[in-house]
Amino acid sequence: MSPARVASSVDYEPAGELKIGQVGIANLRVRTLDVARLGEEMRDRVSRAPKLFERAAVIVDFGGLAATPDAATARDLLDALRSAGVLPVALAYGSSENEKLAVALGLPLLSKFRAQYESASPVSAAAPAEAAEPQADAIAASTAPRSETATASATEVAKGGGEPGLMQAAPVRSGQQVYAENRDLTVLASVGAGAEVIADGSIHIYGPLRGRALAGAQGNEKARIFCRAFHAELVAVAGHYKVLEDIPKELRGKPVQVWLEHDELKLATLDGPPAP
Repeated sequence: MSPARVASSVDYEPAGELKIGQVGIANLRVRTLDVARLGEEMRDRVSRAPKLFERAAVIVDFGGLAATPDAATARDLLDALRSAGVLPVALAYGSSENEKLAVALGLPLLSKFRAQYESASPVSAAAPAEAAEPQADAIAASTAPRSETATASATEVAKGGGEPGLMQAAPVRSGQQVYAENRDLTVLASVGAGAEVIADGSIHIYGPLRGRALAGAQGNEKARIFCRAFHAELVAVAGHYKVLEDIPKELRGKPVQVWLEHDELKLATLDGPPAP
């Protein structure tokens, strides 16, 4: 066979096309290195919002600890997270010890997650004081347990048919979480940056929404989110979510509703065209 014929028979097309895209990955910021507790908290989170967190990719961030854990402890944590129903896929970038740990665990390092913790988002002078709280990763899987204060201040309303709604009168602050199981949630105050509100039904927020709001947590595709001032880190309905970077800038600070239409998350101002 001639050289020309050999060259013409070679296939130079790649078998796989590699592109770098934007994906939503949960970030687990470890605050207390208690493997059993972390595993239980993640299991509870997955059970309450399976559409969003079940088999979710998770970045493990040890940057909040005084010392990087040893490989054996880190492996135990990864096993606990897998048993809880999520998939740890990388470590967040930190110190040189953290880099050595990633090599020992056979996991990659992702640098953007550490950077987002170290710098807060710009806050305008007119924004409420709570907006100055450090911004967690837009889709952070916080290790903070459900706030006892937030749970205790939630009261039932609407005693008519069906499950009564849950009403939260006090602000939901960073690290706190309020969950309305099998019902709607009404928040009369604000939801701060790093806070989280979850409902199996719809969510109504009468103050600014700066944290995360997850409606239809058990798969109710008819659930909606309504808020008076939209600055959300993340919104989700029945597992379909958008983070702040995916949301049109013209909606920020406006009264907004969020709903699901043909498996696509929709957002619009409350004074705009009515949602179907």
